Amino acid sequence: MQYRRLGSAGIKVSELSLGAWVTYGGQVGEDVAMKCMSKAFELGVNFFDNAEVYAGGNAEAVMGNAIKKLGWKRTDIVVSSKVFWGGDGPNDEGLSRKHVYEACRRSLKRMQMDYLDLFFCHRPDPNTPIEETVRAMDDLIHQGLILYWGTSEWSAAEIMRAHAIARELGLTPPQMEQPQYNMLHRERVEKEYLPLYREIGLGTTTWSPLASGLLSGKYNDGIPAGTRASLPSYSWLKESVITPERIAKVKSLQHISGELGCTMAQLALAWARKNDHVSTVITGATTVNQVEENMGSLQFLAALDSDVMGRIDDILGNKPSSEED
Repeated sequence: MQYRRLGSAGIKVSELSLGAWVTYGGQVGEDVAMKCMSKAFELGVNFFDNAEVYAGGNAEAVMGNAIKKLGWKRTDIVVSSKVFWGGDGPNDEGLSRKHVYEACRRSLKRMQMDYLDLFFCHRPDPNTPIEETVRAMDDLIHQGLILYWGTSEWSAAEIMRAHAIARELGLTPPQMEQPQYNMLHRERVEKEYLPLYREIGLGTTTWSPLASGLLSGKYNDGIPAGTRASLPSYSWLKESVITPERIAKVKSLQHISGELGCTMAQLALAWARKNDHVSTVITGATTVNQVEENMGSLQFLAALDSDVMGRIDDILGNKPSSEED
């Protein structure tokens, strides 16, 4: 496991990390979550990602309990949460000073921590001035409750606006973005954010490297029982993600993974990690075996030479054009 700087920041995160979305407090209980986290940590993972909305806050409680029981030193791990969807009240959603202030404290209480290393604005908020959010995040940093703040699924223009406001007012600017990034979703990370890597040193903690499991190949012959796509709350996966065209691409990609001697999931993870602008790839797992398989993807990085990457691009047919080409 290598540790990469979060953009221009001094903090370092493991090149692969572990997230709680969907699984913790939902698909798996605390015992399984703790075993997965323990195995990930054993294999070098130091970054663990969460959010106030995951399982209605229960994912944070599960992760916090696991960390406490495992007895890890706080200095050995990087922990994040995200703010936006916190409840049903008129001020329990969005990025207002009030919600940012209260959400951070609730997350810390659930996770049994004094501070968060990273705190993300989970989505842009059209109902709150960006300056108000920037000031709220800067306040949390000065109060010692968070160390770095960033965004998730913000446009490049929105991130640059927040950065400019922070610089103009002498406040702490956003340091990192958490965008979706995988073989089937590339435009934002590979093209839209290019100026941000150069101009403000943006770091990225990318999510959904397996495109909600599609790139693992498990949906090639239908939707197995017990998978995410079989859950009623994730019916949208069957409509917008698991399409015949995408399944055909995955089947073609499996020829490459077979040649390399890795699983399709390992190929997808190694491909995402291969991008130099990716600080860390957030993985998900419901079993210890999945954690081991995910982390095992790193041994295939060297095999992804220009020839293999070119063959992958030919199959995908979606490489964004950019000034760096």
